[in-house]
Amino acid sequence: MPNIKKSMEKLKHPNSRKTTSLAKKMKKSEKRGQSKLGTHIKQNIIGEKIMWFKERLPEECTVLNKKQTLQLIETYLSRFDEELEQITLKNSVGQRKNRQHASREDIINITKKNEHEEFETCGLEMPDLMDQRQMEVLKSWNGELRFLQHFKLRRIARKQLV
Repeated sequence: MPNIKKSMEKLKHPNSRKTTSLAKKMKKSEKRGQSKLGTHIKQNIIGEKIMWFKERLPEECTVLNKKQTLQLIETYLSRFDEELEQITLKNSVGQRKNRQHASREDIINITKKNEHEEFETCGLEMPDLMDQRQMEVLKSWNGELRFLQHFKLRRIARKQLV
């Protein structure tokens, strides 16, 4: 990238063929970088979700039944409740005109609404906890994002578990 910038400075005319080809190369490399960044962000989100489920699995259990899976998902959906209570408590104390931590509260509410709606309709994307092979993969996973490809994520809705 620095090589392209140096050669751009040396060019004489802004509409020359060399200038346009170098500009195309720069745009292409920038888009590639943005695409990689987006992929890494998605992987981090999926990795955090899978790690949350791994940390809350019963140790002696090899496969979860539908009832246990439903309880675990409901716990997952209510994971922000304590933080929301803390925020409302902070807002109730004192005589402030504006809300403290308003952006965090809004993000949590939007996330909760979207995840709850997903679970009720098309299903929440998560590792299949009712499959023995996937449970073995989940228990042996050490948290590295490069091993996310070993998971078969499945959409699980409330109507499948009830």
